[in-house]
Amino acid sequence: MKTFKRAVAWVGITLLLGIYLVTFLLGIFGSEATKDMFMACLVCSVVIPCLMYAMLLIARILENKNNKADKPS
Repeated sequence: MKTFKRAVAWVGITLLLGIYLVTFLLGIFGSEATKDMFMACLVCSVVIPCLMYAMLLIARILENKNNKADKPS
């Protein structure tokens, strides 16, 4: 479980840093589609952490179910 959490965290950090880099570069090198791409980056900045939290929450719930099923009563 720890390795899964770490992997999800590293993927999330990489994605968010990439999105922030794209946003920064769009601000410097503007084009006609800059506004749309900037809005997409802002939406992803909110959606990605929410999806990561949901994945970790589901993994925690499934792990607890597996631990309860493995323990004899």
